[in-house]
Amino acid sequence: MSRDRKKICMIASAGGHLEQLRQLKDVIAKYDTYYVVPRVKSTEKMKQKKYLVDDMLRTNKIVFMLRFLKMCFQQLFIFLKERPDIVLTTGAGVAIPTCLLAKVFRKKVIYIESFARISSPNKTGMLIYKFADLFIVQWESLLKFYPKAVYGGWIY
Repeated sequence: MSRDRKKICMIASAGGHLEQLRQLKDVIAKYDTYYVVPRVKSTEKMKQKKYLVDDMLRTNKIVFMLRFLKMCFQQLFIFLKERPDIVLTTGAGVAIPTCLLAKVFRKKVIYIESFARISSPNKTGMLIYKFADLFIVQWESLLKFYPKAVYGGWIY
């Protein structure tokens, strides 16, 4: 079965990261999109097509690793079911497994550094920058940390 439109996995942490993705209304209208988001009250109420996954709790290293592994398997199942052409993310940590899966399956990864990051990069961004197909910053000041990035201006 062939698809006419590209499928985009939009994955982000709840809160500001997710809100920035939701601002990309032209992308959402043009492509077949679905969301992968942590299971919290605000994401459970989302009307868009979504998958809820566990988030990483950083209470201690053992709990973190167990939750991270569970989240990785959840995202693997979603990725294999949906087969996206592109993974689009604003971070944070919840997006790492799906971005890595995209590279393994030779799909495109687009990362947009958070609007909140004006003068310093975040850890997720620094990791995904190493393999993203397109890396976008919303502040020109971040180009010194990400020299191959594209300055895209504000999403808002």
